[in-house]
Amino acid sequence: MNKLLETTKNYPMTEIWNDSCSVQELKYCIENGGVGATTNPVIVLNVLKKELPLWEEQLKGIIKDKPHATEDEIAWDMIKLLGKTASKELLPIFNQTNGKQGRISFQTNAKFYRNKDLLLSHAIELASTVENSQIKAPTSKAGVEAFEEMTYQGISINATVSFTVAQAIAVAEAVERGLARRIKEGLSIDTMNPVCTIMAGRVDDYLKKDCKEKGILIEPEILEWAGVAVVKNAYRIYQEKGYRTTLLVAAYRNPYHWNQFIGGKIVLTIPYDWQLKYNSSCYEITSTIDSPINAVYLQQLKQLEEFNRAYLPNGLTLDEFEHYGAFLDTMNQFLNGYDELCKLIRKYMVI
Repeated sequence: MNKLLETTKNYPMTEIWNDSCSVQELKYCIENGGVGATTNPVIVLNVLKKELPLWEEQLKGIIKDKPHATEDEIAWDMIKLLGKTASKELLPIFNQTNGKQGRISFQTNAKFYRNKDLLLSHAIELASTVENSQIKAPTSKAGVEAFEEMTYQGISINATVSFTVAQAIAVAEAVERGLARRIKEGLSIDTMNPVCTIMAGRVDDYLKKDCKEKGILIEPEILEWAGVAVVKNAYRIYQEKGYRTTLLVAAYRNPYHWNQFIGGKIVLTIPYDWQLKYNSSCYEITSTIDSPINAVYLQQLKQLEEFNRAYLPNGLTLDEFEHYGAFLDTMNQFLNGYDELCKLIRKYMVI
């Protein structure tokens, strides 16, 4: 049995999602126990580049049918189209689980990360794209404020651009407020499935970069565990507090980002290439979610200021979320990726 399928069979609380809206990749994931998928402009750009022959005529058709549309409008039409197409693969799971699984995430415009109202209005628009939608927004100060309102509106959120325990707690508390408002007004929350991402691999990336820039010498293997330590600390707090939001692990860089969370009530959003690597590995499938981080490694990590900002529940204030180094690096990548998507579309418009 493939390792991911064995993971989901033995530990059904541990969900596997496909970190792409490619139908071919999603089908493989579902065959291996996958129950969700995600998109963002960078993912859509990569899928279009890889599968352009499959989408080129539809792109041309949208441009022809909308002679007055901007490249931004066409870009979002393509994002919705790819998401809609992939969502059909998940719809049976969505129906079977009453909305608790089988969702596909659409990401709000990264340019809105400082504006709660723009994030909310775009979330409402994207949520109407398909019935099994989940809506991503960055975990900035405005994003946290928007998550409460999205939840109140009945939208299942997926907090992204998130790297720290402080962000994860702020998201969970915002969702709890939104859910409480719905319950108070007699509105159902039965089908809602909020999740909060921690981009574990990007925590590692940022700390490696920070150590290099500061001339800090540390064993390379220790930095491979930083993101795992952050997720495990957030997971412990989530269980203690009884939050109704589920943690989601993203940004895969090593085996630990999968095999250290087996057995937990957690979502693992895994890119296709890492799914292949994990499935061909020889790791034993056993519950590891409660396995502690090597004490020596954790002690060394706690010597790093930027690790503590990610690891400690009060490591960042709400106002500091969007200024943390990993947030800045990732937001710039998302913004640049969106620009690249528009450039790709522009080639079909300016002819």
